[in-house]
Amino acid sequence: MTEEEKKQLEASEKESQQRNGGGADEEDDDDEDEDEDDAAAEGGDGAAKKKKKRKKKKKKKKANGGVAVGDVKEPSRKPQFRGLKQTAFTDYYVRYGQTDPPTIPVEDLFGGKEFPKGEIQQYTLESQTYRETSAEVRAMDRLEEDLYKRVRHAAEVHRQVRAYAQSFIKPGIKLADMCHLLENKNRELVVEHGLERGIGFPTGCSLNHVAAHYTPNPGDDTVLKYDDVMKVDFGTQIDGRIIDSAWTVSFNPRYDPLLEAVKEATDTGLRTSGIDVRLVDIGEAIQEVMESYEVELDGKTYPVKAIRNLNGHSIGPYQIHAGKSVPIVKNGCDASTIMEEGEMYAIETFGSTGRGYVIEDLECSHYMKNFDAPHVPLRMQSSKRLLGHINKTFGTLAFCRRWLERDDGGSAFVNGDNGKQTKYMGALKNLCDAGIVQPYPPLCDVNGCYTAQYEHTIMMRPMCKEVVSRGDDY
Repeated sequence: MTEEEKKQLEASEKESQQRNGGGADEEDDDDEDEDEDDAAAEGGDGAAKKKKKRKKKKKKKKANGGVAVGDVKEPSRKPQFRGLKQTAFTDYYVRYGQTDPPTIPVEDLFGGKEFPKGEIQQYTLESQTYRETSAEVRAMDRLEEDLYKRVRHAAEVHRQVRAYAQSFIKPGIKLADMCHLLENKNRELVVEHGLERGIGFPTGCSLNHVAAHYTPNPGDDTVLKYDDVMKVDFGTQIDGRIIDSAWTVSFNPRYDPLLEAVKEATDTGLRTSGIDVRLVDIGEAIQEVMESYEVELDGKTYPVKAIRNLNGHSIGPYQIHAGKSVPIVKNGCDASTIMEEGEMYAIETFGSTGRGYVIEDLECSHYMKNFDAPHVPLRMQSSKRLLGHINKTFGTLAFCRRWLERDDGGSAFVNGDNGKQTKYMGALKNLCDAGIVQPYPPLCDVNGCYTAQYEHTIMMRPMCKEVVSRGDDY
């Protein structure tokens, strides 16, 4: 990163802090009044003590491990773009005593208390309604509490990070700066610890006709504009349990019908999902809702089309795509494939004003080691070194070129400040050619069209389904 870019980042962070305000060191008038009452009752000595007490700052509550927690407040700041619910606040986390902007690790913030649950939905298939009242099912559900705790922890980190990002996303910000701020906050709030906990995958910020898998490469100075439609897609993981959730940013109200179509389609997919539900039925329900919308742009009306070759997917430990695909169109997969108890899914839908079909295009930024990568003898020493770095830093989680060029190489816990990779493009290509690493280029519809995305992570619990990434924003 150049000195000029560093200055821009510092200016952006400073502006965010000024906009969000302070208040951490305000005195507590109620405490002072109590001190005065005590002093009056104690007489002259008490009066002397009162003067000393008045000088003390308010003591903050302590969370687990002695971490200071700020005042519990009511959220008040709204995002500067469209596409979110009216209930969205960029400082929603202050209700938990979080600072603004957030700086307290989420685990310390809750101090041993339960993390917030996601949205609970009941199974709708007639054959599954017994799950609500079955004692045996409840017992099975309780056995998974440790897993639910980790997933909800990661989900709360995701909510707080995205709320923080929603506070500074506005026209004029460089996408590289946006990703830098968001990802650093993700590392901070989850307390990055190598493969044990950290970022789930690179921040996607695909613009307009680019539907997915775009993040700035080093040297990319793309700036967000008022008339852009941007899909923000990022992940958080704890013990390999990945929260995958995304929303769409727009500033121009003319895109509202497109965003509403995709948001409602995703919610339809979530409601339709469930144990023993056929994936083709989910896709059919999603398409029916999404393609009931149309968008008027520059006097011309465009039908919203579901992008037929993009899908939701099952999620496994350290495996963002675990084998099952959730289509968003009718007859999009094998009719016999169903959802099963204990599975996690990313339910995501994509809508387009274009042809509703994407192809790989533009410069690649996303890469991921294949989950079942073969053992291939490598002749290039540079390839061996890069593979060793990938194995210890990312494992089978996705990564991007920006992370390879960080001083920590993608993980300060693993590499300290000695992880930066240089002259690695030949080695990376060699790993891709050998089938060890898979490149994921940007996925693009026809140039000039607009695409939108909304996504949530859902657990198929024995008793119910839980939309773990649901928030007040979307």
